[in-house]
Amino acid sequence: MPTQLEPAVPRTGAGREKLLVAALDLFAERGVSGTSLQMIADALGVTKAAVYYHYKTKDDIVLAVVSPGMEELAVIAGDAERKRSRAAQVETVLVGIVDLIVRNRSLYAVLQGDLAVAHILSEHRAFPELGTRLMALLAGPDPDPGTIVAASMLLSGLREAGFGPRVASISDEELRGHMLDCARRLLRHRRPPAATA
Repeated sequence: MPTQLEPAVPRTGAGREKLLVAALDLFAERGVSGTSLQMIADALGVTKAAVYYHYKTKDDIVLAVVSPGMEELAVIAGDAERKRSRAAQVETVLVGIVDLIVRNRSLYAVLQGDLAVAHILSEHRAFPELGTRLMALLAGPDPDPGTIVAASMLLSGLREAGFGPRVASISDEELRGHMLDCARRLLRHRRPPAATA
């Protein structure tokens, strides 16, 4: 049990929230693989045992960090699936994902390109299934190869466009507008591939 010299993260919503914020900052700076539980504890000014009090593994912390975003994506997918027209489904997914990314730039900085995060999420059935649902909504039924490529590029590109030094100075409102404009053009104005000889 921690002594006065070893403060604990309070086992409350606020204490867990502080732990997750500290973890997210470190994940964004160092990547998940480059962040240890001891680093998280040091950032909070507590012992590693205090971190273990809330989460037994780093994977548990990663899941806790990303789960709210994944849950919101599931709501977006559900809302889109209830729309009658394909255009309304696509628009619901685009607006939902862009708004989520713009509101959570730090979170998507962690998700984008981090192989450790991809591995952790791939081991939990709900996350790959969610990706399949979003892809189906964007590509539609019986998509041609060009639509599949466009939807795949869109999902990857949206995450990339939401963070990093190139877009850091762009306001949320302006970034949102550009992301939606590009996403709509990519999905709706594709040219068929040139015929090969």
